[in-house]
Amino acid sequence: MRHAVCLSSVFGIAAVGLLAGCPDRSVSKPDVSQGRVEYKDIPVTVNRDVDILFVIDDSPSMLDKQTNLKANFPNFINVLNTIEGGLPNVHIGVVTSDLGSKGADDAQPGPGIGTGPGMCSGNGKGGNLQTFGSTAVTGNFISDIKDNTGMRQVNYTGTLSDAFTQIASAGANGCGFEQHIEAAKRALVNNPANAGFLRPTAYLAIIIVADEDDCSMSHSTLIGSDTATLGPLQSFRCTRFGIKCDQGGADSNAMNQVGPKGMCHSADDGAYLTKIPDYVNTFKGLKADPNSVIVAAIAGVTSPFEVELRAPIGSTQQIPALTHSCTYTDSSNSTEVADPAVRIKQLLDSFPNRSTFSTICQQDLSGGLQLIAELLKSVIGSPCIDGTLADVDKNTPGPQYDCSVSDVTNYGKANQQETVLPECDNLGTPASSTNKPCWAIETDTANCAAGQHLTLKVERSQAPPPETHVISYCVTCTDANMDGVCDPTM
Repeated sequence: MRHAVCLSSVFGIAAVGLLAGCPDRSVSKPDVSQGRVEYKDIPVTVNRDVDILFVIDDSPSMLDKQTNLKANFPNFINVLNTIEGGLPNVHIGVVTSDLGSKGADDAQPGPGIGTGPGMCSGNGKGGNLQTFGSTAVTGNFISDIKDNTGMRQVNYTGTLSDAFTQIASAGANGCGFEQHIEAAKRALVNNPANAGFLRPTAYLAIIIVADEDDCSMSHSTLIGSDTATLGPLQSFRCTRFGIKCDQGGADSNAMNQVGPKGMCHSADDGAYLTKIPDYVNTFKGLKADPNSVIVAAIAGVTSPFEVELRAPIGSTQQIPALTHSCTYTDSSNSTEVADPAVRIKQLLDSFPNRSTFSTICQQDLSGGLQLIAELLKSVIGSPCIDGTLADVDKNTPGPQYDCSVSDVTNYGKANQQETVLPECDNLGTPASSTNKPCWAIETDTANCAAGQHLTLKVERSQAPPPETHVISYCVTCTDANMDGVCDPTM
């Protein structure tokens, strides 16, 4: 039995429940009494080129988190290596959140502030790709591409992880008013210093690693000397004038009041910070197909969101400050903190099925990096089944899987067309089936490391249009023991 379901109700590769209320552009999906399916979007024409931009917070509180990132980067690469065909053709670059005292709409930087770590001056690092003195990488970004002979052409020595460790060693001396999102824009839009990094037809992945929210400034007046209007020269200005909370923080005066707040979002009508929708349009506009843009973040969770009184370092006077939303103990037994990343999360939410968010408040960032890599794997189009498929008819010998598989042209557009594919009528030898195009579930231990090592295979008599996407939904079950077998409760 097949029922239509909203594409917008499915997020990445996660198992999700059935939702009601669909637009016209829907794709067939199985009837799931348990409300659990695995979604796949597999482009027929595989694009293996991915440009990955890491935006790393280099403010004074980030040293341990950078160490954590570098230590767990191999887990990110390990997942990418499981993509069919191996590691994609990658460009990997690093910029930092330090844009000095220049706002997005400023012709020139404003006056610098502070001295030493955390100071903001000039253009900062200006969104230019950084290698931090690496001798392992030739150029200002990593390039690792498979040539026509199957050999990898690289511009670095040693391992890919070693090379990344060097270019990700951003340090912790950068401006304390972190402009993460604007830094990504300056890196990617008309920056001659970064020539060659962004390939026109490659996927683009923007990955933000930060322990404070985005404070991309429209003008440097945000960090000016007008304390009567803006309050003390602390990063709380970014919160007070960059965020609105429908509960307890409807304007900058309310945001300045101590207490919990709810339903918080970017203050896109404000005068001091940039507008998140403008960045969404900019990043999507970098590609002919906006679905080619992936945005991810490892940052502070967005709740609780509360304002408290706290004395800045070196002072005894308590002033309004944003309460940390999460804490953890690092490897040296010190307490590390992060603040709610509301603007960053709002950016991510504008890229449905193309974004993922995880907390930076953990000693081991491998889980967050693996989520990002799994998202990239899904977008490139892995046919591997990550979950445990349910046997929906245990009275029939052999596994009986319930999947809905379709060829979809003009995917996501007004003229989208779907052709539902049948299950192959010769499951013993799917290639010999008489009802092609058809689908089958096969074992592929070489390329599919997760779950039951299963892959979705579509057998065809002729090639489909090159822009076709194979969209599938397969019924899965709970596998709490991680042994590839459905739990008895299914």
